[in-house]
Amino acid sequence: MKSDNRNIILAVVLSMLVLFGWQFFVAGPQLQRAQEQAAARDAAAAAAQAQTEPLAVPTVNADGTTSTPAATAPADAASQTFADRESALAASQRVTISTADLEGSINLTGARIDDLQLKNYRETVDPQSPIITLLKPAGLTDAYFIEQGFAASGNAVAVPDAQTVWAVEGANTTLSAETPVTLVWDNGAGLVFRRTIAVDNFYLFTVTQTVENQGAGDVALFPYSRVVRHGNPKVQNFFIQHEGPIGVLGNNNYVSRKYGDLQNEKQVDFASTTGWLGIADKYWATAVLPKPGTGINARFAYSAPAGTNVFQSNYVETQPVVVPAGGTVSHESYVFAGAKEDRVIAGYQETYGFDRIELLIDWGWFHFLTKPMHWALVNLYALLGNFGLAVLAVTIIVKAIFFPLANRSYASMAAMRRVQPEMKAIQERLKDDRPAQQQAMMELYRKEKINPLSGCWPILIQIPVFFALYTVIFISLEMRHAPFFGWIQDLAAPDPTNIFTLFGLIPWNPTVLPVIGSFLHLGVWPVIMGITMWVQMRLNPPPPDPTQQMIFNWMPVIFTFMLGTFPAGLVIYWAWNNTLSIAQQWFIMKRHGAEVNLFGNIMSSFRRKPKPVETTKS
Repeated sequence: MKSDNRNIILAVVLSMLVLFGWQFFVAGPQLQRAQEQAAARDAAAAAAQAQTEPLAVPTVNADGTTSTPAATAPADAASQTFADRESALAASQRVTISTADLEGSINLTGARIDDLQLKNYRETVDPQSPIITLLKPAGLTDAYFIEQGFAASGNAVAVPDAQTVWAVEGANTTLSAETPVTLVWDNGAGLVFRRTIAVDNFYLFTVTQTVENQGAGDVALFPYSRVVRHGNPKVQNFFIQHEGPIGVLGNNNYVSRKYGDLQNEKQVDFASTTGWLGIADKYWATAVLPKPGTGINARFAYSAPAGTNVFQSNYVETQPVVVPAGGTVSHESYVFAGAKEDRVIAGYQETYGFDRIELLIDWGWFHFLTKPMHWALVNLYALLGNFGLAVLAVTIIVKAIFFPLANRSYASMAAMRRVQPEMKAIQERLKDDRPAQQQAMMELYRKEKINPLSGCWPILIQIPVFFALYTVIFISLEMRHAPFFGWIQDLAAPDPTNIFTLFGLIPWNPTVLPVIGSFLHLGVWPVIMGITMWVQMRLNPPPPDPTQQMIFNWMPVIFTFMLGTFPAGLVIYWAWNNTLSIAQQWFIMKRHGAEVNLFGNIMSSFRRKPKPVETTKS
């Protein structure tokens, strides 16, 4: 392939990447944020008359199938709305949760886990900012809670529901990693229900439900568990990561639904399966998990009672718990509610045998690259003590791995530079005969053992690595709020500086301007990245075609603005990668005898080119 054609193809490919990247990373998220803000305003207006109870307790039909009736509110639900979390907590009796990682409470009304905060994570990089609140009580516009219970066949037996007020059994009233709590409720008709809740050192709750049958006949109860979320959950809306209802359900494998998709579908059932399901955010998740291998009927559901969005992930076990007359039976299930820490989740998969619970973390399309890169970054951080330095180190490792391929590529480029005079001579001699010109070029390539496509490889091999690193930086909890040096206090967030505000000297926010606002955030590191990209392109002589020159001259500018809103860690990686590529390409091309006039190429970019002399025919 002719060198000029190769450059045109490469320019077109990169331009398409820019356009698609802009749509995915900038335009799409901005539109989504605007839609979310409008939806949030609508939800707030309807919240005052929303009821607290989203869905009725599931029941088991005569044929053994399970069903969940349409959303209904208890008689007193209309008055159970709260202005804030503190008011909601004060409205009911509670059992305190206190561990090294968690704090919160269990609502004795319904025995719900509906108040949970993550003590090791804060909302912003400010160490004084509030800790992350994961679960919130019903009655709030953004309620989010987890509930277990039993469904009775045909509602013939009184079972505890969302309005049941439980009592604490025993002296312990604080749930910790060392001390579980036990709740008790007597249905007054011969059944005594006990619920013992234990929690480990991280985010896994073990819920043991015991039923004592003091009546005269056997009782069959179907265990169920659900995660319920109200309102319009805030999502990043990036295509590389799923946020919303999620699960691994036996032969259905990994299943997920976006909030918007579930609003359209209303209800999605997975009958007679196994596994677990829940709701995932970017960094946090909840999941309800039966014992591995247990048969369940699983469901993702959406409803909008009184105009409030209610999303639910729930399951009902397919086999009942049969409590004989005069006997007692226990049933055990699990709840995950916390941060998506890779090592913790991997430990649960190994210890308890949960089916692919590691998929709570969405490693993306290039998971075969993303997971090893995450492992490398975490271990390099353990050595270097800074995730920014870990990113620089992993860049060097990637460069070393691909060095043989880059060496051949740059060697071929050096050979092409050596034969530039011959190529120009062929172009001049056969400028009126394109087929002959191309044939002569191919003969020259064969003679000099040049692969004209080899110059594309250094860029092409970077794309999956770049994408994998972007995924790690974007989704990895370890990278959240991880500082570098200087003004970069969060590698997972864009560079906070902005040249359009003179780095804070001008008190205004240009990004709010319509149409052009998204272009007006440009920090120091994106500028550094653009400069290194521009210098790297100066290693090669400018293409003879003016159109190609214009494309290649503007490409660093386009990428600079595009990466202005990318995570700082990714921009630092690209700038460092460009710097290493400059040194690598210069060294290899010099070693192969090619003249590398980098300084001259840079200076020539600033010289005004003389206008062509017009000739007139006499």
